[in-house]
Amino acid sequence: MSEKLLTFRVENFRKLPNPYQQRDHEKKGDDFYPQMYFAICDVKELPDDIPMATNPRNQAMNTGVAKKIKASLLNTSEPNFYLLNRGMVISADTVHYDNNSGNLRISFSDEDVHGDVDGGHTYKAILEKRNNIEHGQQYVKLEILTGVEDIFQSLAAARTTSTQVQDKSIAELENRFDFIKETIKNEVFSNNVYFRENDRGEIDVADIISMLTLFNLEKYPDINSFPVIAYSSKKKCIDYYIDAHKSNEDNPNANPYYRMRHIMIDIFKLYDFLEVNIGSYYKKKNSSGRYGSVKGVSVPKGDTKFTSKFYKTEMDYLSPTGFLYPILGAFRALVKDDGVEYSWKKDPFKIIEKVGPELVDTTVERSRTLGNNAQAVGKDVGNWKTLYMTIALEMLNA
Repeated sequence: MSEKLLTFRVENFRKLPNPYQQRDHEKKGDDFYPQMYFAICDVKELPDDIPMATNPRNQAMNTGVAKKIKASLLNTSEPNFYLLNRGMVISADTVHYDNNSGNLRISFSDEDVHGDVDGGHTYKAILEKRNNIEHGQQYVKLEILTGVEDIFQSLAAARTTSTQVQDKSIAELENRFDFIKETIKNEVFSNNVYFRENDRGEIDVADIISMLTLFNLEKYPDINSFPVIAYSSKKKCIDYYIDAHKSNEDNPNANPYYRMRHIMIDIFKLYDFLEVNIGSYYKKKNSSGRYGSVKGVSVPKGDTKFTSKFYKTEMDYLSPTGFLYPILGAFRALVKDDGVEYSWKKDPFKIIEKVGPELVDTTVERSRTLGNNAQAVGKDVGNWKTLYMTIALEMLNA
């Protein structure tokens, strides 16, 4: 979409300094680091066209929660709405505050990553009921974030977990993850996976489902379709998984996720292998370059150690999933399905050793052409296609 500008008056505005930027000896500018701003706004001043495509929830306004929000908004005898309500979280391109007028200007340039992230029920309640506030005033708290495009998926998942949590928790209660548990039971990470909220563990089953969706040949059989959804929406991947499980309860072999059992561990090992070696692959194609200086890549500081997701191998870099998912997904070109089980046409670990440098270099260069935006390259179909073709051609030559 073209850039969208919203200007409105706020009562208070503060910028919370980025602590990493404050410690940056190279003094990089604000556009290099994510920035956080807070504002308090009269609900009647709030624009009525804040982009909402970034909010993964459907706002059902007849629920008990929504009714409580409306009641709190209209209760001007206790004008504490901005304290009692969590407010709104907004991702934006730029933010500018005019001290003289008290006007706040927010720009949104990409509808996929800029807009309301959390607080959709609050926003819709305000739009629906604010004109019914006849006496007194109510205010809403706004948290505005810029520079979070590279981490948007993680941000959205962290801030808006309830729908996803509900779906996977119900699936767990219905024993829909049993064959995954059985498949991974002998792996070192098996006790580190959590299948519902408040379970112990560091690996979300939603991450596992999204990785498996990369190899779902039923939905993505060839070079004409790409599982970008595995990167952009874990919620939809869980929906795919649950639908496949429900539809094939009497015939598990008709479930593509069930047929992945024999390559599932390899998928997780391949992900770790890529995580650990991505920096060295980059170096092979860019002998004078530094992978750690690529936008979106993190380098450990002090005594901090990065470890791979599944097998906890020490790593020199932490790479954005916008790089990792399209590369991992390209190995779908090596998978065949005989209707009973998935298997490899060629050894994926031998293939990645041959073309890993090319896959990484292609992805990083594509990110640069997209404004050094790992979020954008993670959703760039052209990049997914190029990577897939690279694997397919190498398979033919192997």
